[in-house]
Amino acid sequence: MRWWLMMASLWLLVVTTIQDTQTRSRPRNQDGETRRGKRRREGQGHLQTRTGRSRPLKIRLVPSPSVPVEPRDNQGDTLFLQSYKNQNLQEQHSSYNIIPAPHHPNPTLDPDFSLDLSGDSPVPSDPSKPESPLTPEEIQRILWREEEEHREEEERLRKKDEARKKRRKQRKEQEDKQRKIVEETRRQEEEARRLQVEKEEEEWRRQMEESKRQDDERRRQEEEDRRRKEAAEREAREKERKLEEERRRHEEILREELLPLLEEAAEGEEVWLRGDVFQMPPKEPEEPDLIPAPIPRPPDVTEDELKEVKAEELEEEEDEMEEVVIVNRGGLPPGCDISDVTVTCENAKLLHFPPLSIPELKSLSLEGNDISSIPAAAFNGIPNLEWINLKKNKLTSAGIDPKAFKGLKMLSRLYLDGNLLEAVPSDLPPTLQELKINENRLRGIDENSFQDLSNLVILELEGNLLSEGNVDPLAFAPLIQLSYLRLGRNHFRTIPQGLPATLLELHLDNNLIEEISGTVFNQTRSLNVISLRHNRLDELRIAPLAWINHRNIESIDLSHNDLYLVPSYLPRSLVHLVLVGNNIERIPGYVFAHMEPGLEYLYLSYNKLDGEGIEPESFFGSYQSMVELCLDHNQLVNVPSGINEMTNIHFLRLNNNRIRSIPDESICDPNHSGDSTLVALRLENNYIDPQKISPTAFSCVRSSSSVTLKPQKSDRSPHKIKH
Repeated sequence: MRWWLMMASLWLLVVTTIQDTQTRSRPRNQDGETRRGKRRREGQGHLQTRTGRSRPLKIRLVPSPSVPVEPRDNQGDTLFLQSYKNQNLQEQHSSYNIIPAPHHPNPTLDPDFSLDLSGDSPVPSDPSKPESPLTPEEIQRILWREEEEHREEEERLRKKDEARKKRRKQRKEQEDKQRKIVEETRRQEEEARRLQVEKEEEEWRRQMEESKRQDDERRRQEEEDRRRKEAAEREAREKERKLEEERRRHEEILREELLPLLEEAAEGEEVWLRGDVFQMPPKEPEEPDLIPAPIPRPPDVTEDELKEVKAEELEEEEDEMEEVVIVNRGGLPPGCDISDVTVTCENAKLLHFPPLSIPELKSLSLEGNDISSIPAAAFNGIPNLEWINLKKNKLTSAGIDPKAFKGLKMLSRLYLDGNLLEAVPSDLPPTLQELKINENRLRGIDENSFQDLSNLVILELEGNLLSEGNVDPLAFAPLIQLSYLRLGRNHFRTIPQGLPATLLELHLDNNLIEEISGTVFNQTRSLNVISLRHNRLDELRIAPLAWINHRNIESIDLSHNDLYLVPSYLPRSLVHLVLVGNNIERIPGYVFAHMEPGLEYLYLSYNKLDGEGIEPESFFGSYQSMVELCLDHNQLVNVPSGINEMTNIHFLRLNNNRIRSIPDESICDPNHSGDSTLVALRLENNYIDPQKISPTAFSCVRSSSSVTLKPQKSDRSPHKIKH
């Protein structure tokens, strides 16, 4: 009886507990499922693991057949058993039977899983399904297995949490390490940038210092070059003066010697003697200034005017001409003089343009000062200037105001030599006829550099930085009256394009010219003089049609180039040809035959002509026209054939060769019955024995004193030439 009471009490306790639970959960289920029920349906209940671990065994308590059981809802019949003590199980094993539903995936929801309370046999919910009772040992094993699985699951979760914490810690350490690497890399980059900036600044400072040093060195070098050049010019002028004096003295001696002979030969007969005008230096052929070329030069107007001023001052002192009043007007700085309408402030150490107010002033010379700028109002007080000399100052293109020269309505000559100009000054007066910008730093000439200078006749741009690349082909187009153009000492490799059609003289000395194209002189049909001294020309780079058809070219100077032959296709009208200082080895036959009226002056000094370099036909076409022939300082061993046929020759130079004998008919033609024309014959510094020369060898020379035979070189060679 007591046993049944115990079972009934336990059953009532279970039923009451289930009904209370259902009662508490019923209001929430009216609106929807409870959070716990929802988790159970989703597989997320408190008895189910997060990764699919097995849920605890759910059983149903089934009373014994002898114990009455009231009908009840199947949802309240389940009980979650997680752990039991061994003692309770031993007490209850005779009263309960566990009927598992092993094939249902969720035992909690299986209606066929029931627990028999009678202790005799399990009572299946469905009579059609057989049920087998579980022994207490099986129940104990099931509970132990569930508890073991629970512990294993907790251990697995603990390890998983530890692994997750470890991974989180490692990830954090990795992030810290990566952050440190990034910070270190950024710091290194910043340091590298800082070092690079410092290096660039240091390099920039070094370059600036180097540039400044180079500029200072260049300025010093330019100043030194200028001083050397001035000294060389002075020395050259002195040498020229001495040569001129020597020439005059020589002429006087010749006149004195010839006068008695001429008086005896023909009383009253007048003889014209030109003299030895082509005086070559014996040991300095590299100095071209001492080799006067036959090219006419325009007079230096500045020097002539200064000479006129000095002559007027001398005439004033001697009272032989009209008195020139010298007035010292106020406002002139120290070192300046005024004479009539001319102000001269040369080498007066002026730093600025002097403020002058002399409306009647015509000429102003400020040469040799330190003037670096010309303001816009510099010439307002002297508007009638006709000639301005600003040579050898420190004028720059930026220092000259664009309107400085604009108000000078009568200016005809402007000299800007020896300054620091990089461009031609703008807005020059259209009345300008002569412009000189030699020895500056001109870096280019554009299309508008000579705009409105339609009256310009003489233009000199020597000693600058000009080349065919920075001279616009249209630059000379406005110069419709230009006749005289000097572009020497620049960097031209070809003759510039667009030369004015009115050009008479072109000077391109001391450039880098390597070729002459066939069309460069097509527009310059009036060209008369061409000077191409000290360039890089050879006969193969001169186009056949470059100038052969020109009817006005009379003088060509090709001295000191790279010629090996006398060029062919020379102009038909050529009269003067200068080929001094080349490497000429041969004069081709008939090279002068096409010329009309014929070549008159031929200078071939300082070349490499030998006995085989001159052919019998070399001078064909010039026999009646040749006046001066210079073949000195070559390697000739005989007098060239054809000279004896030159009926009009006045001067013949064969000195400084290797000539050993003078045959009777080598210079003078015995069959020529006309008057003697040969005035001077130079044969010194050869290997000639004067004692072995025939008396008739110089029969065509006007005077025996005109023949120079001494000194001669001594022949120390083992062979002697038989005469």
